[in-house]
Amino acid sequence: MRTFCLLFLLASIAAAADKPVTVLIVDGINNHDWQTATREIKEILLADGKFTVDVSTTPPAGAPAEAWDAWKPEFAQYQVVINNFNGGHTEKGVRWPARVEAALEAYVRAGGGLVVYHAANNAFLEWPAYNEMIGLGWRVKAFGAGLAVGKDGSIVRIPAGEGLNPGHGPRHDFEMHVLNTKHPITKGVAAKWMHPSEQLTHGQHGPAEGLTILSYAESEVSHQNEPMDWVRTFGKGRVYTTMLGHTWKNEPNPNLQDAEFRKLFTQGVRWAATGR
Repeated sequence: MRTFCLLFLLASIAAAADKPVTVLIVDGINNHDWQTATREIKEILLADGKFTVDVSTTPPAGAPAEAWDAWKPEFAQYQVVINNFNGGHTEKGVRWPARVEAALEAYVRAGGGLVVYHAANNAFLEWPAYNEMIGLGWRVKAFGAGLAVGKDGSIVRIPAGEGLNPGHGPRHDFEMHVLNTKHPITKGVAAKWMHPSEQLTHGQHGPAEGLTILSYAESEVSHQNEPMDWVRTFGKGRVYTTMLGHTWKNEPNPNLQDAEFRKLFTQGVRWAATGR
């Protein structure tokens, strides 16, 4: 009887693992080419064969209140939400309706997954819970602390008001380094690789609490090792943030074809959804 129960349990676990991960991408406003980004990240996940992907697009900037009232993303129907929305990094940035922001916060606290894609960490300056979830964002240095990776792999905390304000240099190839090789997201990813044609962001600030830094790259501007990918838990949920994935309109985006980035991103989405 015990053997049968164990076999049934193992079969149930295997069946659950084989079910596709349900993903919702939220987009609609961004200072980047969000249409290309959504199309490409959807293709990355569908190519893996173990995801289903839906898209919820916000009304455009300046849309009437009725349009926003009609926008009702159903976060609870999905295992993970990918945020590809950036309404602006200042206090004048476009916010979601309060009910939608509250719904996402409750969803993650209750165990839902959130992936913050590239410029989405610029968004929602004055949404406290979002700042907690992302940990580091496109925020001026007075906003909060920053983090860097020391030459010995230690995490260096940069006090609020110190270091550089957020920015990046021109797109270029740069060497990526995996810092945490034991995390499920970095499993099988090269310890270091040359990532093509990307903007390397520096000077991210925020609460900077509870983060596990997964990868880094040396900035040609700050001359320090800047976090590129990181995770944290928020309530019962999991949040994965990646600074990679810039998109240029009407230009090639070879960074999105990078095999190591695609593996990292796919595993990041799966981890946010399942913890595996």
